Amino acid sequence: MAVTGYREREIGGEEEVRGTTTSPFKLEKSEQVVKTEGGEVRVVRGFGSSSKWGWGGPVSPMHIGFIFMEPKTLFIPQYLDSSLILFVHRGEVRVGWIYKDGLAERQLKMGDIIHIPAGSTFYMVNAGEGQRLQIICSIDTSESMDFSPYQSFFIGGGMYPTSVLAGFDIGTLSTALNVTEEEVHSILGSQTGGPIVLLTGEAAERIDRRRRKGLLEFHDGDEEDGRWTWRKLLTGILGGGFGDSNRGKKGPVRSPDPYNVYDRDPDFRNDYGWSLALDEHDYHPLKHSDIGVYVVNLTAGSMMAPHVNPRATEYGVVLGGSGEVHVVSPNGTGVTKAEVAEGDVFWIPRYFPFCQVASRSGPLEFFGFTTSARRNRPQFLVGARSILTAMMGPELAAGFGVSEEQLRDVVDAQRETTILPSRPWPPVRREGKTPVNR
Repeated sequence: MAVTGYREREIGGEEEVRGTTTSPFKLEKSEQVVKTEGGEVRVVRGFGSSSKWGWGGPVSPMHIGFIFMEPKTLFIPQYLDSSLILFVHRGEVRVGWIYKDGLAERQLKMGDIIHIPAGSTFYMVNAGEGQRLQIICSIDTSESMDFSPYQSFFIGGGMYPTSVLAGFDIGTLSTALNVTEEEVHSILGSQTGGPIVLLTGEAAERIDRRRRKGLLEFHDGDEEDGRWTWRKLLTGILGGGFGDSNRGKKGPVRSPDPYNVYDRDPDFRNDYGWSLALDEHDYHPLKHSDIGVYVVNLTAGSMMAPHVNPRATEYGVVLGGSGEVHVVSPNGTGVTKAEVAEGDVFWIPRYFPFCQVASRSGPLEFFGFTTSARRNRPQFLVGARSILTAMMGPELAAGFGVSEEQLRDVVDAQRETTILPSRPWPPVRREGKTPVNR
């Protein structure tokens, strides 16, 4: 398919490259869903409802989101109709969300992942000085009634964006809050900065003070001047402690800690790279969205051995370097190759044989999600511990139509497993024939 190609030079930012040939397994164009002075959100859609393939094409159960926040910014309180797995690619962020009727807050650093359930109100703060925040996230298929990748329901808001609270009749809302209509208007008509707002003045000072002192609970200091804030609005709507189970409690509720993918040893490592995978046994919040997480780092020229995912579709985001993704058709008649570089997104349907190959110019690192929180147990097709070595015998040899000795000579030639070295020599050209590998 010859189409206009896009390469995400900075993760989530686009640079157009015209006249390229693309692969159906490389998800090409990200769309901007939020853009303000404080940051932006871009989404790479999986194949599905809005894909060029139409309703009859492959269906993707996941979209990939990229969140950018400038220093001293707030992603205002909202909830989504899709659950999120957040991965901090660069920077640090403080995330607050409703967990079991209370407020949970966690400070996340590079490499941390955390789960935000669908329907759970959350906010994010980049309180750092001079450090731009970059987050990669999985987005479940939306339950929206339109064709958006997800739907935001803003709690905080005003003129732009509009809070969902503003949809209620002003009399109904003032009665529910037990305040005057003027006080309600003072809250719901102020915000004009968009979903990601710059923190300035008193708001920035208070948030920074809470960050430095580690004050994660609601304090009376927020009400010193008698003015209403969005926190007062939340407590008025949802109750003094975000629900009866938390009423009267001090401080944040206890919630699952984030999991840092770089703080654990890889599941596999050799001279040619390393890999790790997280499932519900490693980080139990993953089971709520039924999503797994993985990271792979290949040295220059090396490859992840050809394999099959028997339980999950896989999505990958290239964090650094460049290379190729090879995907084989089900009937074995051909392979689709997609060149990938930093910021590109690719996907591999369940059961399809594939491999990733780093370019010879440098290492290739990619991070991604799988559509199952159970242990995927990939089936490697070649290598020292592949299904060929496990099934070696007269039955397998007969399946190939060769002798067992001949098959064993070929299969046993590879001494490495999982991540394989680059070819030490170029293809050999035989006279009158296409090049073959020795």
